[in-house]
Amino acid sequence: MEFDRFRDEVAAHPSNDWARERGYAPLVVGSERSRVLIVSQAPGRRAQASGIPFDDPSGVRLRSWLGVSDEEFYDPDRLAIVPMDFYYPGKAASGDAPPRAGFAAQWHPRAFELLPSVRLTVLVGAYAQRRYLPSRPALSLTETVRAAGTRLPYFPIVHPSPLTQGWRLRNPWFETDTVPLLSRLVREALSAP
Repeated sequence: MEFDRFRDEVAAHPSNDWARERGYAPLVVGSERSRVLIVSQAPGRRAQASGIPFDDPSGVRLRSWLGVSDEEFYDPDRLAIVPMDFYYPGKAASGDAPPRAGFAAQWHPRAFELLPSVRLTVLVGAYAQRRYLPSRPALSLTETVRAAGTRLPYFPIVHPSPLTQGWRLRNPWFETDTVPLLSRLVREALSAP
């Protein structure tokens, strides 16, 4: 209920008139019972069109990394999804455009107030990591993700986009070491009292 009111407030804000005119709804999900928070970049074109966050191959890969079923992933009492921008930002030269500057600063504090039960926050990609890991700018994405287990309750990961396939091939430790740790921590957060 609270998240529905929050989404309505975001949708009605003048800065999002352009999205409303295109028929876009803000893609932000959660509840006061959410145990795991996913802070991601912004919805992709396909997710924005369907109204379902991570409704694309990136989402399939992310759910695999988290070790959760589709049912668990889309249950707001288990997982909250709060992107750096709640709307698809359009295309860039390579991949999607970045989230709008200032959007997270404006809306994340309100969203996080509505998520008192979160035990683990998964930071998907460099935009989320720059915002929520203060020392992140001094480190490369690889160094940040490599040290994921030392940042709890934050857990930084590479974006699951096909565009990061080369990075994953150059860094096999991510699949062999980081992903199993992430899956275990997600399971612990979901089963915590």
